[in-house]
Amino acid sequence: MAFSKPAETAGTPVVLGLGSNQGDSRGILTGAFGVLGEVLEEIRVASFFETDPLQVTDQDRFLNTALGGRYRGGPRELLEHIHRIEAQFGRDRKKERRWGERPLDIDILLFGSLVLSEPPELEIPHPRLTERRFALVPLLELFPDAADPRTGRAYRVFMEELPRQGIYYAGPGGYTDGKWTSKTQARPEVLE
Repeated sequence: MAFSKPAETAGTPVVLGLGSNQGDSRGILTGAFGVLGEVLEEIRVASFFETDPLQVTDQDRFLNTALGGRYRGGPRELLEHIHRIEAQFGRDRKKERRWGERPLDIDILLFGSLVLSEPPELEIPHPRLTERRFALVPLLELFPDAADPRTGRAYRVFMEELPRQGIYYAGPGGYTDGKWTSKTQARPEVLE
């Protein structure tokens, strides 16, 4: 994972995975970008991808993306921000089923090169990152050379070994440092 790091910029590079399959998912995700922009610096957002649900299949498809930025704090503090943001957009962890529907889900995929295991709430890198194309595709769009900090193995190698999981390009993210930008890169409608 490589970020430009001007002398005046500090903070740990982080990558978050975001998803939604309840309500106006695109509106929820874009709203979350704005709130996350108050917590993170130098944010960049990958394209949107519509994805089939994996473990619990009797629900609508998810809209997924990834966001990269710099964070001036520790992982536990970032997780607390994430839980507040998810609640702000309607997520109630007490009422949901595991891997089920949710208006907003934000996962810490990477926190610099940190490896941390404080289950069940905080595991970095995300414990199922290497099993999920819906997380790897947008992460690799932002950071094509990203590698697992535990093994040094490139995430693109993990992704190439995964079976098809139903991922469809759903439009550009185009959000960088609080501003929408136009991404005109042509993309296939179906990725697998």
